[in-house]
Amino acid sequence: MSPHDHIEKLHAAVATSIVGQRDVIDNLMIGLLAGGNLLLEGLPGLAKTRAVKALASNIEADYSRIQFTPDLLPSDVTGTVVYRADAGDDAFRFERGPLFANLVLVDEINRAPAKVQAALLEAMEEHQVTVSGETHALPELFMVLATQNPIEQEGTYPLPEAQMDRFLMHVLVPYPEASDEIKILRLVRGEESAGGAPKPEPLAQEVVFAARREIREKVKVAEGVEQYMVDLVLATREGRGGDELAKLIDVGASPRGTLALDKCSRARAWLEGRDYVTPDDVRAVAHPVLRHRLLLSYEANAGGLSANDVVDKLLETVAIPG
Repeated sequence: MSPHDHIEKLHAAVATSIVGQRDVIDNLMIGLLAGGNLLLEGLPGLAKTRAVKALASNIEADYSRIQFTPDLLPSDVTGTVVYRADAGDDAFRFERGPLFANLVLVDEINRAPAKVQAALLEAMEEHQVTVSGETHALPELFMVLATQNPIEQEGTYPLPEAQMDRFLMHVLVPYPEASDEIKILRLVRGEESAGGAPKPEPLAQEVVFAARREIREKVKVAEGVEQYMVDLVLATREGRGGDELAKLIDVGASPRGTLALDKCSRARAWLEGRDYVTPDDVRAVAHPVLRHRLLLSYEANAGGLSANDVVDKLLETVAIPG
């Protein structure tokens, strides 16, 4: 089987555990192929944690879950240096924390204080952690998948803009449709009665790396589509998108947003079976890539506009290449 066939099989396996969240599953696949970190935001009970666990259980990879709480310490995440006196070999040794896994689920990321959130920054960007002046590399396959609850504000710490920008995509998890909720009921009831059905063989990490190589080497982006990505990001900055957008955006996306559009567009094109990116690929990933990189103005907030609404206006304003 080709890497594309294997990834399609992975997509189908995850979809059997998650009903009514096709966009969430698609974005999980794009994030995995693009090698980025994802922030999943949604109300309690919408299968955010279940989606991440379904992905992890179908990949041959180490998985860890960190429940963020207000009393968490940075060393609880990264690990710490301890003194070991066993087998006559007295020495200080670094004991790895749960961050040293391939897929790391950070539950309720906004519940931990700033120092703990800051401990993630180096790991998310550099794929390494530094403890007591010593740097430790993280696994080659490394991905932070964080969840966030938008309604509970008591005891939470809003993520700083610098950390939000480290996430490749900000994925919103909506309520399922009524017909899907019936399927969810039957799915969970069937799982309980089956007592745990046998799972398919997990996907080897090398397949993920092979898929990433194909995307880097084979998926091409025409000059016009490249310019479209740049125009979208430039339109979020300093009034370059016209007076209407200028009134709605205080701070636009950084060049990291342009790079994220490129990575996610190429991953989506590859998933669709193409070796070239179209403007539709760019538009399909624009919301999860850009929504968390925009700081809205007072006027936008007063008018009840969300970042999604502003990205809608952005896509309407910027011309699609011919």
